[in-house]
Amino acid sequence: MGKIAFVFPGQGSQTVGMGLAAANENEQSKEIFEMADKRLGRELSSIIFSGPQDLLTKTVNAQPALLTTSIALLEYLKEAGITPDYTAGHSLGEYSALVASGAIEFTDAVYAVAKRGEFMEAAVPNGEGTMAAVLGLDRNILKEITDTVTNEGHSVQLANLNCPGQIVISGTVAGVEKAGELAKENGAKRVLPLNVSGPFHSELMKPAAEKFTSILDEITINNALIPVIANVTASPIDKKDEIKEKLIEQLYSPVLWEDSVEKLIELGVDTFVEIGPGKVLSGLIKKVNKNVRIFSVQDPESCNAALNALGGEEV
Repeated sequence: MGKIAFVFPGQGSQTVGMGLAAANENEQSKEIFEMADKRLGRELSSIIFSGPQDLLTKTVNAQPALLTTSIALLEYLKEAGITPDYTAGHSLGEYSALVASGAIEFTDAVYAVAKRGEFMEAAVPNGEGTMAAVLGLDRNILKEITDTVTNEGHSVQLANLNCPGQIVISGTVAGVEKAGELAKENGAKRVLPLNVSGPFHSELMKPAAEKFTSILDEITINNALIPVIANVTASPIDKKDEIKEKLIEQLYSPVLWEDSVEKLIELGVDTFVEIGPGKVLSGLIKKVNKNVRIFSVQDPESCNAALNALGGEEV
């Protein structure tokens, strides 16, 4: 019998109304949304359930909203007795993974990611930083390009290594534009500018990482009961000191998602359960390996479908 990994989406997967069906049907799920509102001292749940979308998409709302929805859906699976062998999450999703692994209490995590969103928004003045997806170019070639552009004085780095042929770059507007042009000259199929509010996972996030250290000092981080694959290293971690260190590095380091999926498969995982809105990670995992089983849990219906397949009890 192969192993199971629970994986959690990051920013960009948010949609108005996510998690509402779970909250209506499941007492524990509903409680998660109430706990988030109480810890943050504001009605985050009404933004999640009713929008508007542009307010939900603001980094300071999107990050705690996605974490809350993912954990509300996780409650469903927990009730049915399904436990993973490993967890992982994409960027912000790493916090959901750490909650699922018992390393951070949900209320501490929701507070931390709200602050994380705030600091990420404030790290670079609006309009000065951006991100773009580069399709169809080898990572080593793209890394050479971004290093060259950065050395010329326009900061740009690899931000998300999502799957073969899909890499996101991040940095100053000039850096991302120049690297995008060079990427096309070197054979990239397409370069797509992303609608984001800042240059996440780039060197420009170091001021945010410095500030964020004090927030992680305020909360309790425990050793994880289930190993978490860290974005920064694509390796399993479970010791509290290392978890904290990697969460700080994660703000300005690339998300090694493709490598993380490959590491999980190498560790014997053949079943991935994406917990949270959308199917972004399911799509990326398929591109890394077509032979694994992937379930997407977004609402009670898809949760029960996954439970039937995994041998858990319907809830």
